[in-house]
Amino acid sequence: MTTGISVLPLPRWEDSTVVVEPPGAEPGAWSGAPSSIVADGAIYLAYRLRLPLGAGRGIANVVARSTDGLSFTVVAEVGKERFGAESLERPALVRTPEGRWRLYVSAATPGTKHWRVEMLEADTPEGLPTAPAVTVLAGDDTVGVKDPVLHHDEHGWHLWASVHPLESWDDADRMTTRYATSPDGVHWTWRGTALAGRPGQWDARGVRVSSVRVDGDGITVSYDGRATASENWEERTGVARGVRLPDGTFGALTADDGEPVGSPHAPHGLRYLSLVGLPDGRCRLYYEATRPDGAHDLRTQVV
Repeated sequence: MTTGISVLPLPRWEDSTVVVEPPGAEPGAWSGAPSSIVADGAIYLAYRLRLPLGAGRGIANVVARSTDGLSFTVVAEVGKERFGAESLERPALVRTPEGRWRLYVSAATPGTKHWRVEMLEADTPEGLPTAPAVTVLAGDDTVGVKDPVLHHDEHGWHLWASVHPLESWDDADRMTTRYATSPDGVHWTWRGTALAGRPGQWDARGVRVSSVRVDGDGITVSYDGRATASENWEERTGVARGVRLPDGTFGALTADDGEPVGSPHAPHGLRYLSLVGLPDGRCRLYYEATRPDGAHDLRTQVV
């Protein structure tokens, strides 16, 4: 087995540009949770719009297109009513090997802490809002599942998702990342926990893989983490690594030592990192971060 060592670039706030402003100017008003891909010579960006608690929470997932990575035109939007959801969280936008478009949507079950993942599939991005919804990660009475990150290669489909325990209402913010595989991106088999919080560290309360970069048989991921329940919604970003196993699946991830990357503005949230490769070998990053008034905007930069 050969293991590629991949460097995963991390954001620098001072070099970033706002791509999408939040739908309000107060804590709890967010634009972000981006998922980005390159297709047909353009950058496509899916993201979530959110209002504060009591004002609507995650109201919509949006898909937009850009030729320069900075100025986007909205091509599709789905609201939480489409799924009978109390809130929507991070979408995952992918293009299948056959050229079809998929949007994986994280939907909150009303009156609970439960989450599930629905999938929309269409010939074009514009067709996603009217496509039938298929539940691909249902969760159950014990766990909620959300915020999937997907990768496809010669071994099939791979997925890392945030899993929240539901045995206690007050502890449902805890999260680990579990790994699953699939032959078609629809029917998934759970393979185990890929990443968990480290006691006494900045990520002790919960971890959520946000991007995946595969180089040979090595895998490097960015992930969101928090130390306490009070840091919920204000996670910071770290890096973890792993390897591909002989059967083509990926093993557990090991977090790098060191401090995470955060916004310079309290409470320092910087999360949901997504990246796309550019023709010149650099990467364009997209992420959600806390600004001075406590709202979150969606930012980008080239590294």
